[in-house]
Amino acid sequence: MAEQNVAVVTAAGSGIGEACARRLNEDGYTPVLLSRSGSAVEVATDLGGDGFEGSVTDPDDLAALVETTNERYERIDAVVNNTGHPPSGDLLEISDEEWHEGLDLVLLNTVRMARLVTPIMEEQGHGSIVNISTFSAFEPSSEFPVSSVLRAGLGSFTKLYADQYAAHGIRMNTVQPGFVDSYEVDEETRDRIPMGRPAETAEIADAVAYLLSPAASYITGQNIRVDGGLTASV
Repeated sequence: MAEQNVAVVTAAGSGIGEACARRLNEDGYTPVLLSRSGSAVEVATDLGGDGFEGSVTDPDDLAALVETTNERYERIDAVVNNTGHPPSGDLLEISDEEWHEGLDLVLLNTVRMARLVTPIMEEQGHGSIVNISTFSAFEPSSEFPVSSVLRAGLGSFTKLYADQYAAHGIRMNTVQPGFVDSYEVDEETRDRIPMGRPAETAEIADAVAYLLSPAASYITGQNIRVDGGLTASV
């Protein structure tokens, strides 16, 4: 059996996902990465891990990712459920198809991954999962309606899962980034952020790495905002 911890990271070809993969590799994890483009394969090769091409919205791609990882390494210690951005637009002009697309992209991806990895983590007696959410999950933004609505649901799922599997040694939390430098941030948006700048992807990855680490062993079911003070709620 492999001695080294293994971390699965989705949407890991660039941005937050890639930053998480690189940070976890620094912490000693072997990264197993997925992205819709082939870029996760390149990142994984660079880090000495494994990369796969596939989508978090495809249950078969997720199943192949988890099954191959478990066969190869006989363990999965950590999972980062990262994903792309769901459709946006005026609240009542978003189509049913776009809502369903968002559901697959930002909520069912995590539910499906949990179904796949939980039996493995139960057998190990440990595991930690971090879901990448958004600052607008509990302070909804009309700029990101699908994301706001469905990632509020992700927060609820995270809490329900965390409570059910805490006694099995499995933890689940979410990280809620604000604006991040992997996307262009205009001056008006910068002015809304108390820190006056977007996050670096590495700063989000640091929070993820902490939550996955033994240093966070008593933290589960939480939604941690990493937003530079952007949201107003306490």
